[in-house]
Amino acid sequence: MNSSNLVQLRLSNQQISETGFETVKDIVGWMGAIQAQDHNMAKWAVGVRLPGSTDRLVEEAIDKGDIIRTHLLRPTWHLVSADDIYWMLELTAPQIKTSMRSRNKQLGLTDAIFTESNGIIEKTLAGGRHLTREELTGELKKAEIAADSSQISHLLMQAELDGIVCSGPVRGNRITYALLRERVSRTGSISRDEALIKLARRYLTSHGPATLHDFAWWSGLSLADARSAVGSLGPDLVSEKMDSQTYWFSNTGQEPGSAEGSLYLLPAFDELIISYKDRSAFLPSDDHSKAISNNGMFRPVILVNGKVAGVWKRTIKKNRVIIEPQFFQSAEEDIMKLLESAAVRYGDFLGQEVEIMQG
Repeated sequence: MNSSNLVQLRLSNQQISETGFETVKDIVGWMGAIQAQDHNMAKWAVGVRLPGSTDRLVEEAIDKGDIIRTHLLRPTWHLVSADDIYWMLELTAPQIKTSMRSRNKQLGLTDAIFTESNGIIEKTLAGGRHLTREELTGELKKAEIAADSSQISHLLMQAELDGIVCSGPVRGNRITYALLRERVSRTGSISRDEALIKLARRYLTSHGPATLHDFAWWSGLSLADARSAVGSLGPDLVSEKMDSQTYWFSNTGQEPGSAEGSLYLLPAFDELIISYKDRSAFLPSDDHSKAISNNGMFRPVILVNGKVAGVWKRTIKKNRVIIEPQFFQSAEEDIMKLLESAAVRYGDFLGQEVEIMQG
């Protein structure tokens, strides 16, 4: 395997260059989890993998509870299929809680406070109520629980990690919380070892070729857990070496198409960039700081022929979306034509006309 094969396989396995799926839930389930702290960009992360889909279609999947937005894996939001929420939460929540312990102590948040807060949140949301962060903050303050901006973030995250709350339907443009048990029915459970193997298989099938360190980074699990899980996988996954690294991926027997002649407008925090510890296959080191800020902000990127060639931003104005590209090097005419096609696809996803603003 060479770097070109690696890029082609990842584009294919991540459903960007081609897809066999037809529903939002199926795409999210295939990916295992999609990072989602930027709500609008997370919807486009689904859209770029599901041709013909729309922002409204993804929103409806969230509103119906087909997919859930909650804290999973590393301590940040992810979209996850309702079919996977319980076993994945049980596997990864303990690691996240451990990582948050020091910060919780700094904020004065104790186990007793979390227990009281969870009880209030659960009682407030019972019976199908869906409330915003601000509304839940008000309820906690009524009970004289300190809930400034940082504290409420951790109180709500703890409730998510404890399996009490998750995303509710979007109200206007505001995200709500709901009780997880009222959104998703629980049907049995699996052991931790089974969950480890299941998560490793899901990641390496959808994100491979990837290394053990990539999987450990994405999952938030220890390298020992990652090694144990991958070592237990069956013959449907294969491994190949490149530059002294071992890469694991699904053994489909199919050759993906070339990345040449392709251009994708990928959202901020897209799985194609963020889900690997080593991102050099797509993002050359010279351009790293242009796409990823020092404080860990992953900008929306323009992927040309399998490489990050620039960044982009959008501005919504009434019935149109303005896309402003910023290429790292001047773009030739053929690249600009590809950009126009990609921009139209994004406009169709939003249901709006597109205007490209050139610098």
